Amino acid sequence: MISTGQKIATQLIDRSRLVDTDLENIKFGRVFSDHMFVMDFLDGEWKEPVIKPFADMRISPAALVLHYSQTIFEGLKAYRTEDGAVNLFRPQANIARMNRSAERMCMPTIPEDLFLDALVQLVKLDMGWIPKGPDAALYIRPFMFASDEYIGVRPSDGYRFIIFTCPVRAYYAEPVRVKVETHYSRAFPGGTGEAKCGGNYAGGLYPAKKGAEEGFHQLIWTDGLSHKFIEESGTMNVFFNIDGNLITPALDGSILRGVTRDSIIRIANDQGIKVEERQVSVEEIHLAARNGRLRSAFGAGTAATIAQIASITFGDEEFSLPSVDERLLTNSIGETLDGIRRGRVADPYGWLVPVV
Repeated sequence: MISTGQKIATQLIDRSRLVDTDLENIKFGRVFSDHMFVMDFLDGEWKEPVIKPFADMRISPAALVLHYSQTIFEGLKAYRTEDGAVNLFRPQANIARMNRSAERMCMPTIPEDLFLDALVQLVKLDMGWIPKGPDAALYIRPFMFASDEYIGVRPSDGYRFIIFTCPVRAYYAEPVRVKVETHYSRAFPGGTGEAKCGGNYAGGLYPAKKGAEEGFHQLIWTDGLSHKFIEESGTMNVFFNIDGNLITPALDGSILRGVTRDSIIRIANDQGIKVEERQVSVEEIHLAARNGRLRSAFGAGTAATIAQIASITFGDEEFSLPSVDERLLTNSIGETLDGIRRGRVADPYGWLVPVV
């Protein structure tokens, strides 16, 4: 997919908030850049797009999204290289995934070339918001929601598509403690687990809150029918290093097709690391942890990138995983991935899309 270079009408902010923002001390997802992209779908077609100042918007109390959760979103990042260039990381993959989510949720797909143009122009406009430092990036949030004023269970006729950005640093400051969840469920066969829709995350808030009260950073979800097989973590896909082999649950329709997940698998394969995408049972990981064969485990996602797992809890048993120095396989993949994103390593995959 190649950007068409379409010029999008732009309304500039009167005074940038950047001068009043301390980019060295920001909380993830709490600080937002100056501008946003907005486009409405009305009367069966997408209307004229615009980039305008980031601001609150008015919405009807009867908007369908508020009642029936017809909303989808994406998450990707832009990175600054050491020579000052700015690149988007694999935006085509996120665009394709959002359109798959749109189809599953009865929403209109977004023209891919326009979507990419919007990303490039918005990030170029606000690239000054990218913090400095090895863990810094500009997080990009495209989302779409049903905008009809109507109380009735049906797909909306109207939608609003918005993209905004925010400067971020590391999502997790340290390796995470996780718990294998075998009571509550995130997704079911035939459901929306593979779509990146709001309802998937809302349903996980209560069990995640209960886990946080017990001291866990995240849950590892299991299948909704038997709770015998591992699916993904709350904000990430999950990988296990057993005896030097990298194992991750296969995509079965209930698991999000992670862009970071795919990137890790491709890098690992090229490094000669055996990767197994298959059904992964709770019992297998439990036994590997108990027998010392589980060398490391980590989550993978756009926000967290690679989040090392410090310990995994199965019921009443908690297993601590090896220290940082022993995570050689994970570190090798992570260093290559980060090097590509930040321009320190050549990009053999064509993943980077230049902004400037």
